Amino acid sequence: MALVFHNFNGAIIPANQQVLQLNNRGFKYGDGLFEDMRMLKGQLQFANLYVKRLQAGMKTLKLNDYTVWEADFLREKARELSGRNKAKNGHLHLTVFRDLEGLQTPEVYQTGYALEWETLEDQQYSLNTRGLLINVYEDIPKPINILSSLKTCNSLINVLAGIYKQQNRLDDAFILNQNGFLCESINSNIFIKYNGTVYTPALSEGCTKGVMRQVVIDLALKNSIPVTEAQINPQILNEAEEVFLSNETHGIQWVLGFNRKRYFYEVSRFLSAKLNEQVNESL
Repeated sequence: MALVFHNFNGAIIPANQQVLQLNNRGFKYGDGLFEDMRMLKGQLQFANLYVKRLQAGMKTLKLNDYTVWEADFLREKARELSGRNKAKNGHLHLTVFRDLEGLQTPEVYQTGYALEWETLEDQQYSLNTRGLLINVYEDIPKPINILSSLKTCNSLINVLAGIYKQQNRLDDAFILNQNGFLCESINSNIFIKYNGTVYTPALSEGCTKGVMRQVVIDLALKNSIPVTEAQINPQILNEAEEVFLSNETHGIQWVLGFNRKRYFYEVSRFLSAKLNEQVNESL
C-alpha cells in the first residue's frame, strides 16, 4: 500500500508521523474549524466558495491570518499534496486551529493548519447506486447560534448521531435543531422534494452552510427546479416524493427510505448529472 503524505503547517510529512503536541488547542478545546474538499483530475473544485466560507469562519472564531487563505494559496497546497501522493483524484480535509499556549483563554492568536489527503478512484461525483436508509436522531438537538453554520472542530452531536446510525444499521441520520425541525444529516445538507418544490433547511435553522448545498441550489434554479429554504417539520418525511443529501465529498446522494416510506430519485439523479457536466466544463 502506497505511503500517504499530508501537509502540517507547510511541511509535507508521512501520514504515520506524529505531529500534535498535548497543548494543541484544536485537540484540547476544539478551537478551530475544518473544510472537506474534493480534487478531480488534478483540479480543486469550488476553491473560491471554500475560501469564502473558511475566511468567514476564521473571522467568527477570531482566528488571525485569515487573509493568507486565498483561493490561489489553497489550490497551490492542494496541487502540492496531489503531486506528492501521485494521485489526481482525492478528498482533502483541512483543519485550521488556534496554535500554541493558553487554557480556555488563549495566550496568542497565531494559527496553524493541517491538510490531509485521501486518494479516491472516482474522477467525478458519483451518485450512489444503492439508496440510503435514514432515520431521525433525537437524543441531542443542534443549537442555533452564530457557530451553527460553521464546521467547527467540536462535532460531538454529529459523532453521537454517527454512533446511533451504526447501532441501528442505518446509512445516515437526520439531526434536528433545538426547536425540533430538520437541520442536517451527520455530514450532509438535506433536500426534500414535496409537491414539485425542493425544500432545504434555511441557514436560520442551524444547518451547516455547505459549499455543495449552495452549488445544488444554484444548479436547481438554473434548471428551473424551484427551491425554497425553509423551516421543515420532520413529519414531511412521511409525505415527501424524494429526499437527497449533499456534501463536498460525494456531491449528491439519494435516500431510498425513512422508516417504511420509500422515495424516488429523479431530481437527485438529474442534478448529479448536471453537477458533473458543470465540473467537466471547468476542467
